[in-house]
Amino acid sequence: MKNPRPPATSLESKLREKRRLPRSFKDLTPSNHFAPAEFFRELVWKALITPRTGTTKSPVFPDLKDDDLALTWIGHASFLIQFMGLNVLVDPNFANWLFLLKRLRRPGLKIGELPPIDLVLLTHAHFDHFHKPSLRRLPVTEVCVLPWGCGSLARPLGFERVIELRWWESFQHKDWRVTLVPSQHWGARTLRDTQRGYGGFILECRGRRIYHAGDSAYFEGFKEIGERISPELALLPIGAYHPESFRKVHMGPDQALKAFVDLKAQQLVPMHYGTFRLAFEDLDEPPRWLGELATKAGLADRLQVLEEGVPKKF
Repeated sequence: MKNPRPPATSLESKLREKRRLPRSFKDLTPSNHFAPAEFFRELVWKALITPRTGTTKSPVFPDLKDDDLALTWIGHASFLIQFMGLNVLVDPNFANWLFLLKRLRRPGLKIGELPPIDLVLLTHAHFDHFHKPSLRRLPVTEVCVLPWGCGSLARPLGFERVIELRWWESFQHKDWRVTLVPSQHWGARTLRDTQRGYGGFILECRGRRIYHAGDSAYFEGFKEIGERISPELALLPIGAYHPESFRKVHMGPDQALKAFVDLKAQQLVPMHYGTFRLAFEDLDEPPRWLGELATKAGLADRLQVLEEGVPKKF
């Protein structure tokens, strides 16, 4: 059952009126210039000569009872979220290559190792989050929930139901409920594909709440999410933030920690780092820096850095 959308908040209206979407790499580079040779060297060539690391595992999924929750990081922004009787995939991507971009850490598990999937959540249409070849390889899935304007991309992929939501709309089915919440990003799959939405998801099941932010820069909307529907677990992106202009659409570890506090969440699970080289920072910098910041802020015990392919019960 899809719940009616509540009235737009002042922050949401402000974001819609004033946001300026990047139209090209030029908008995301220092001094608004795009140097193709530099981008090729940093994002393509360096990845090409870097050996792929990580281990694809045969995971042992835990037995879940009552309100148990298990989380398995597949890599990048891809997660398997499990409750008793519910298996959810978020932004599944098992690709070794995204066009010229080499995957630098192997997926934590193979598609064939997945349990039967009941629900797929897709945060936006960018190729690293909405990976059609991975989605086509999934067994038939009952429900796919995604932002407005993205349904046409998902309907040919074999889902029994495709549900589009706008910010703060919810879809409820059986004993779970999912709400699309705002983010500071953009949704175009191609540069002029501007009708497609984007956001993060709050998944509620058996009294638990988990938040997957998708892609987002830091913005005041995290405070609103924390006030309206504060999650227990916050899955937050921490990579692809250098050069500084990339922070228009991504967060660094410093901002992710600030977002975590704004959300009033209990535990922070970092993501969106180390898998693909999407920016100029060193691949191992985001988790290292986040750990240092969390220790300094007295939040180290609330930071959960997952290993790909290893389920963790919460």
